[in-house]
Amino acid sequence: MGLHSWRARRRRSRASRILIIVENCAVPQDRRVWKESEALVDAGYDVSVIAPRRREQRRREAVGNITIHRYAPTRERADEVGFVLEFVSAWVQIALLSAIIFVRDGFAAIQACNPPDIFFTVALPYKLAGCPFVFDQHDLSPELYVARYGRSGGVVFRCLELLERATFRTADHVISANPPQAEIPLTRGKKVREAVTVVSNGPVLRRAPAPTSHPDRWRAKAFLGCWVGAMGAVDDGVELAIQAIDHLVHEVGRNDCHFVFLGDGEAFGEVTRLAAELGVTDWITFTGWVDHEIVLDCLACADVGLQPDPKNPRTDKATAVKTLEYMAFGVPVVAFDLEETRRTVGSAAAYATPNDPRSFAMTIDGLLSDPDRRHAMGATGRRLIRDGLAWDYQRVAYVGVFDALLDRPQKQTNAISTGATQGGAHGVARYE
Repeated sequence: MGLHSWRARRRRSRASRILIIVENCAVPQDRRVWKESEALVDAGYDVSVIAPRRREQRRREAVGNITIHRYAPTRERADEVGFVLEFVSAWVQIALLSAIIFVRDGFAAIQACNPPDIFFTVALPYKLAGCPFVFDQHDLSPELYVARYGRSGGVVFRCLELLERATFRTADHVISANPPQAEIPLTRGKKVREAVTVVSNGPVLRRAPAPTSHPDRWRAKAFLGCWVGAMGAVDDGVELAIQAIDHLVHEVGRNDCHFVFLGDGEAFGEVTRLAAELGVTDWITFTGWVDHEIVLDCLACADVGLQPDPKNPRTDKATAVKTLEYMAFGVPVVAFDLEETRRTVGSAAAYATPNDPRSFAMTIDGLLSDPDRRHAMGATGRRLIRDGLAWDYQRVAYVGVFDALLDRPQKQTNAISTGATQGGAHGVARYE
């Protein structure tokens, strides 16, 4: 390619390319980031994503107009030293990759996702060069630290508070996953309301029906329960779900149910050992990471979806992505009684006493014994997704943030053009 052609291509790219930074999940496995990237491409943007690399992934990969640049993450450790080393290593590699992308391709705006709240320092030079900075607030870092280490205060906690405030101050716009989280940049970050937008994590709707299920693959017993996600060290509550299954099998005496845990993560070994210690391995299948279509297939024939996130200041303000996925498939949800879960999910979930695995087990038992209630809850969940929680609606607000910051004319986007109102009681939602 000649110098003139390279310069012309870079000028076009710099006017239309968005750089997205994510540290705590690979891509496209991070479904929120991938949906955002696809939404931007559909709106006429090019997208570069910087993300951690899983062992089987390439360092650089192009998928249509989305280019993924991957770096080698440090091995996760549960102590505070590991917490800091992970972020420092990520920062150095991300800063280098962003500079390479800026020189080679250019970009018009930069989006950083958290945790951690350190990438405003990467974005700041480009902001000074005229690239707006959007902060996509996936989590609450101070609350996450408290959940992981059981204490507030101290040097690390205070640093996290300062980094959060600095991120809010630097950002031209903040995107939050739900209304309670959106209050944080308004209060702790002193942002004006016009600079904060709620973009929820709903699933994508498709005209195509849900994938053909293969019950024989999953149904070792009469009833099937599912859990989907990354098994982290905190806040996913997988160990509470395993303890609940122990109560369900050995105390309640249910031998007619089986549970599939679709996912992996730093706590995978600990969780599988717990299942063996409690003697429930015959009732559980751990799949590890699997292809997306396999997740779809399991959700298509599940009777209940498990959301065992424990109650704490962080989870009370969070909406679990897995919960919206269950709802899209008409799968009734079993959850601990968390403030934001109840606000979002309503009667599509049955609620257990927070952090009590025995109560969680009894809630599962009650649902498995009541097919009419399961059917009604599933229908409610599908309706809530179709009526506004689906990504098909959320993407309009998301793309609008960049259109406004870059002074681009906004396209007349039909939020339900992909079929969000079609399908009736049987639903057409596909987990994305």
